[in-house]
Amino acid sequence: MNPTHNDVLAVVSQSGPTVTFFDTLTYDRLGEVAVPAEPHELCFDTARRRLYCTITYRSGYYHANSGPAREIVVIDPDERRVTGVVGLAPEWAPHGIALDPAGALLWVSVEAHGDEEGALVALDADTLRPVRRVAVGAPGPHWFTLTPDGSHAYTANKEAPFVSVVDVRRGTLAGRVDMPGGTEGITVSGDGRHVYAASPKGSLDGVPVRDAGVRVIDTATGEVVRTLPTDGVVFPVHMTSTGLLLAGELRMAPGGSEPGGAALGAQAPGVLHVHGDAGRHARIPVGAFPLTITSSPDGRYAYVSAVVSSTVTVVDLVSESVVTTLTVARTGEPGAHGLAYVPAAPARAAAST
Repeated sequence: MNPTHNDVLAVVSQSGPTVTFFDTLTYDRLGEVAVPAEPHELCFDTARRRLYCTITYRSGYYHANSGPAREIVVIDPDERRVTGVVGLAPEWAPHGIALDPAGALLWVSVEAHGDEEGALVALDADTLRPVRRVAVGAPGPHWFTLTPDGSHAYTANKEAPFVSVVDVRRGTLAGRVDMPGGTEGITVSGDGRHVYAASPKGSLDGVPVRDAGVRVIDTATGEVVRTLPTDGVVFPVHMTSTGLLLAGELRMAPGGSEPGGAALGAQAPGVLHVHGDAGRHARIPVGAFPLTITSSPDGRYAYVSAVVSSTVTVVDLVSESVVTTLTVARTGEPGAHGLAYVPAAPARAAAST
C-alpha cells in the first residue's frame, strides 16, 4: 500500500466488483478493494474513518437481477482494505446509505420482503447493529435524503407514485408527496426548505419519457412548487455545500429510444445540469448513463459517475468545464456507480503541510 496525504475519491465498480481510490489532486489511481457483487452506493463516516458500501443484488441491477443481497461492507479507506461485513437479514437489497447529521445513526434503504414494506433501517454507527426500522409505504425505496436538522427523511420510490416523508425521530411515516411517474435521485437544500426529486423514474423498456426533470418540493407545505425540465430522464441529483443543484440527465444513443432498443449500453454521453442563483443553468457533458454525483467539501468540484462508460467526470463548477475523466475498471458489464469523497485523515493532513 502507498499511503496518500491528499483527499481521495472512492468509486464503486458494480461489475468489478471493486471500490477504486483516486487522488483528488493528481487523479492518480491509488488502488482498489475487492468487494462482493453487486456493490452500489458508498457513505464515508468522518468520525470513525469508515467507508460503507451497500451490496444490493447477487448479480444484475434494479431492472434485472438474480436476487437480493443483504450486506454492507465496511472498508478502511486509509489502508484500503475490508475490515468487516454487516449482515442485514432478514432485510434485503440495501440501496441508499447515509449518516444522520449527528453521526450517531447510519441509515440504509431496503426493499420490501414478505409482509414487510420497503423501509429505512437505522444502524447504531458505533456498533453497526440495527436499532430502528421505519416502513415507508412503498415496496422499493431507492435513494433517500435526510434533512439538515436530522428530523426527517424523504425517500425516492421507483415503483410508487409518491415520495415518502419519514419522521425519523418518531419512527413514523409522516406523509407523501405525489410523484405519479415514480422517482430516482433525491436531495435536500442546505437550509432544509426544499427537496429536489428526479421524476419520472428511468426505464429501459424503450418507451420515451415525457415531462422529465427535477421536481422541487416545499418542505413546509409538502407540495411540488416547480419543475426544472430536462429532455431525458434524470437519475442522480446532488446539492453542493455552496448551494448548487446538480442533476445528471441520461441521453439515448441513436435508435436507443425505440421500443426494445434501450437496454443497458444503448446510452449516449449524458449531461450534468448545474442550477444556481439568479437563473444560472449550465450544461456540461459527462459519461454515458450518469448514476451518482458527489462534490468536494468546498463545493468547487463535482464528480459524476457513469455506469455504461464506467467513468467519473471531474467538473470544475466555477469555470463550468471538465477537468478530467477517470476510468474505472470494468468487465463488460455495468461499471462506475457509487461515490464518496474521503478527506485526508487529520494527522496525515497536518504532516503534509
